[in-house]
Parts: sequence; C-alpha cells; structure tokens
Amino acid sequence: MSEWEKLIPKPKSKFIRVKCPECGNEQILFSHAATKVKCNVCGTILAEPAGGKAKINGEIVAIFE
Repeated sequence: MSEWEKLIPKPKSKFIRVKCPECGNEQILFSHAATKVKCNVCGTILAEPAGGKAKINGEIVAIFE
C-alpha cells in the first residue's frame, strides 16, 4: 500500500443495479440515496433513505466499484 492510499480513503458508497420486484426492470441507483427512488416503468419504490445507506426494496443484481 502506497503512502497516498493511506492518506486518501476510498468512499464506502457505490452504484448498484437493482431489479424491481414488481415488473423485473433493472435500474442503476446510488447506495446512499437521500430521496426515494422509484422504478421508471411501474413506479414501485426501489430505495428509501435510512440515515446513511438507503434501504433497498429490490434484488441487488450488480455492484459497481
């Protein structure tokens, strides 16, 4: 580990791909969402803010680092 990696911490937040439980649409959203995130197709709430990390209501398909 280099000296710069020790001084500059990596973020704990990530972008994630979530599958909607109602219609099966996959959507990319932020893991620390500050507002309610709705499905673009059917309007089901996929993520709700929970004081830091968002509460994910769908199936997490992929995590992008």
